Amino acid sequence: MSDSASSSPPVNVAEETESRDRKAEHLQLAEQREMQARQNYFHSYAFEHRALPEIDLAEVDASVSFLGKRLEAPLLISCMTGGTGKAESVNRNLARAAERAGIAVGVGSQRKALETPEQEHTFQVRDEVPTVPLLGNLGAVQLNDGYGLAECEAAVEMIDADALAFHLNPLQEAIQPEGDRDFSTLLPKMGEVAEQLSVPIIAKEIGCGISGAVARELGEHGIDIIDTAGQGGTSWARIEAQRADDVDLGDLFADWGLPTPLAIQQVSEVPGTTVIGSGGVRSGVDVAKALALGADLVGMASPFLKAAMESEEAVMNKIERTVRELRIAMFCVGARSISELQHTRIFEQPR
Repeated sequence: MSDSASSSPPVNVAEETESRDRKAEHLQLAEQREMQARQNYFHSYAFEHRALPEIDLAEVDASVSFLGKRLEAPLLISCMTGGTGKAESVNRNLARAAERAGIAVGVGSQRKALETPEQEHTFQVRDEVPTVPLLGNLGAVQLNDGYGLAECEAAVEMIDADALAFHLNPLQEAIQPEGDRDFSTLLPKMGEVAEQLSVPIIAKEIGCGISGAVARELGEHGIDIIDTAGQGGTSWARIEAQRADDVDLGDLFADWGLPTPLAIQQVSEVPGTTVIGSGGVRSGVDVAKALALGADLVGMASPFLKAAMESEEAVMNKIERTVRELRIAMFCVGARSISELQHTRIFEQPR
């Protein structure tokens, strides 16, 4: 494994342009309704409503702590984009709103910014988020392509990140025309980086979910913050199949993966794990359900991306709406705090 940034593969101009085009295509396609999952798995779950909650709505406190920082609500704007002109304005709209609302935010994969320094500014939003957690992002598969501790530290330093997310995306890479498909021996390499990196590592899927078994393996290698990113949200299989002009392949794998509620429950059973529940979370009620199922923090991407394409205020409005929905759900189950919500009864409804 590399321990020097100079060992990174040389930059290929054609590949660099291709990467920027790919990121732009991802942004455009991710906005389309047909790229979303066919069902919301959170709709299969319900709370036991308390007609007598015995609390005042004004008492409901949704604040939590994450990475040593206080959040006003248990929300993360999940890692999404960077590396294009449009991505810079999107990231800044997301970051400004996150700071105002007191929630965490992440950037998209920083790989091309490491290989093409002139792209760094599209990710550098720390000036917009001085007090809330900011997450960096690299593909774990890059550890099989010459990346090591030095590159990971460079990604952290680039944006002054509080943690670095390693995204795990085998299905996307398998379908993507230019995908990286060697996922062998990644676990020990991730563990080696986690042992030495200056900030915590987060392992995250991108829409197919992380199982309890994989979470245990990650924990054994020093990675105990898991972002489930389960099935139920944006379908990267469909997006990549669309780009590859193979719609049938995208349809076949559109529902592949572990549904988010199940992934949350499995990962939450792994001792010592901090669970970020994400994948198809579309409302504050979904947030409440994710927390009751075992999440410590809840990530949302698509709803905020659509708002960020418009403006900072649109993102802020979406955050405020989501938090209001969450607090109402907490009130109606008699939960004054997130801790109380996490111990609230939730059940799967008969189909």
